[in-house]
Amino acid sequence: MIPGMNPRMMRQAMKKMGIQQVEIEADEVIIRSKDKEIIITEPSVSKVNMMGQETFQVVGNIHERQISSEPEISEDDIKTVVEQADVSEDKAEEALKDSKGDIAAAILKLKE
Repeated sequence: MIPGMNPRMMRQAMKKMGIQQVEIEADEVIIRSKDKEIIITEPSVSKVNMMGQETFQVVGNIHERQISSEPEISEDDIKTVVEQADVSEDKAEEALKDSKGDIAAAILKLKE
Protein backbone atom coordinates (compact mmCIF):
# COMPACT_ATOMS: atom_id res chain seq x y z
CA MET A 1 0.00 0.00 0.00
CA ILE A 2 0.96 3.59 -0.50
CA PRO A 3 1.72 5.28 2.85
CA GLY A 4 -1.00 7.69 3.98
CA MET A 5 -3.57 6.42 1.46
CA ASN A 6 -6.85 5.03 2.73
CA PRO A 7 -7.07 1.27 1.88
CA ARG A 8 -10.61 1.74 0.53
CA MET A 9 -9.48 4.53 -1.79
CA MET A 10 -6.54 2.37 -2.85
CA ARG A 11 -8.87 -0.51 -3.82
CA GLN A 12 -11.10 1.89 -5.78
CA ALA A 13 -8.08 3.35 -7.62
CA MET A 14 -6.81 -0.14 -8.45
CA LYS A 15 -10.26 -1.13 -9.74
CA LYS A 16 -10.39 1.96 -12.00
CA MET A 17 -6.99 1.01 -13.46
CA GLY A 18 -8.18 -2.55 -14.13
CA ILE A 19 -6.08 -4.13 -11.39
CA GLN A 20 -7.61 -6.99 -9.42
CA GLN A 21 -5.94 -8.47 -6.35
CA VAL A 22 -6.94 -11.72 -4.65
CA GLU A 23 -5.44 -13.17 -1.47
CA ILE A 24 -4.56 -16.88 -1.71
CA GLU A 25 -4.36 -19.14 1.34
CA ALA A 26 -1.12 -21.13 1.38
CA ASP A 27 0.81 -23.15 3.96
CA GLU A 28 4.14 -22.76 2.16
CA VAL A 29 5.54 -21.75 -1.21
CA ILE A 30 8.40 -23.68 -2.83
CA ILE A 31 10.46 -22.33 -5.72
CA ARG A 32 12.71 -24.98 -7.30
CA SER A 33 15.72 -24.25 -9.43
CA LYS A 34 18.34 -26.60 -10.79
CA ASP A 35 20.51 -26.61 -7.67
CA LYS A 36 18.38 -25.26 -4.81
CA GLU A 37 14.92 -24.80 -3.37
CA ILE A 38 13.61 -21.59 -1.84
CA ILE A 39 10.98 -22.41 0.76
CA ILE A 40 8.72 -19.64 2.04
CA THR A 41 6.89 -20.57 5.23
CA GLU A 42 3.96 -18.70 6.75
CA PRO A 43 3.42 -16.95 3.41
CA SER A 44 1.08 -14.14 2.52
CA VAL A 45 0.29 -14.70 -1.16
CA SER A 46 -1.49 -12.23 -3.43
CA LYS A 47 -2.48 -12.86 -7.04
CA VAL A 48 -2.60 -9.64 -9.01
CA ASN A 49 -4.30 -9.43 -12.42
CA MET A 50 -3.32 -6.30 -14.31
CA MET A 51 -4.74 -6.02 -17.82
CA GLY A 52 -4.79 -9.80 -18.29
CA GLN A 53 -1.29 -10.41 -16.90
CA GLU A 54 -1.24 -12.43 -13.68
CA THR A 55 1.56 -11.99 -11.17
CA PHE A 56 2.05 -13.30 -7.65
CA GLN A 57 3.42 -11.46 -4.65
CA VAL A 58 4.76 -13.67 -1.86
CA VAL A 59 5.89 -12.47 1.56
CA GLY A 60 7.04 -14.76 4.38
CA ASN A 61 9.95 -16.49 6.12
CA ILE A 62 12.54 -17.55 3.56
CA HIS A 63 14.68 -20.70 3.82
CA GLU A 64 17.07 -22.05 1.18
CA ARG A 65 17.99 -25.68 0.67
CA GLN A 66 20.61 -27.07 -1.73
CA ILE A 67 19.49 -29.93 -3.98
CA SER A 68 21.81 -32.85 -4.52
CA SER A 69 22.59 -33.38 -8.18
CA GLU A 70 23.54 -37.01 -7.53
CA PRO A 71 20.65 -39.43 -8.04
CA GLU A 72 19.95 -41.99 -5.33
CA ILE A 73 21.06 -45.37 -6.61
CA SER A 74 20.03 -48.43 -4.66
CA GLU A 75 21.83 -51.77 -4.45
CA ASP A 76 18.84 -53.38 -6.19
CA ASP A 77 19.25 -50.99 -9.13
CA ILE A 78 22.94 -51.86 -9.40
CA LYS A 79 22.19 -55.61 -9.22
CA THR A 80 19.56 -55.31 -11.93
CA VAL A 81 21.99 -53.53 -14.28
CA VAL A 82 24.77 -56.05 -13.46
CA GLU A 83 22.46 -58.97 -14.33
CA GLN A 84 20.93 -57.44 -17.45
CA ALA A 85 24.09 -55.93 -18.96
CA ASP A 86 26.53 -58.57 -17.68
CA VAL A 87 29.01 -56.02 -16.28
CA SER A 88 30.77 -55.38 -12.98
CA GLU A 89 29.08 -53.52 -10.14
CA ASP A 90 31.42 -50.54 -10.63
CA LYS A 91 30.49 -50.22 -14.32
CA ALA A 92 26.81 -50.65 -13.49
CA GLU A 93 26.95 -47.91 -10.84
CA GLU A 94 28.84 -45.55 -13.17
CA ALA A 95 26.27 -46.13 -15.95
CA LEU A 96 23.42 -45.46 -13.51
CA LYS A 97 25.04 -42.19 -12.41
CA ASP A 98 25.55 -41.15 -16.04
CA SER A 99 21.91 -41.91 -16.84
CA LYS A 100 20.72 -40.07 -13.69
CA GLY A 101 19.37 -43.27 -12.16
CA ASP A 102 17.47 -44.45 -15.26
CA ILE A 103 17.93 -48.24 -15.17
CA ALA A 104 16.76 -48.89 -18.74
CA ALA A 105 19.04 -46.18 -20.18
CA ALA A 106 22.02 -47.54 -18.21
CA ILE A 107 21.44 -51.08 -19.49
CA LEU A 108 21.04 -49.92 -23.09
CA LYS A 109 24.20 -47.82 -22.87
CA LEU A 110 26.22 -50.74 -21.53
CA LYS A 111 24.90 -53.13 -24.21
CA GLU A 112 25.99 -50.84 -27.06
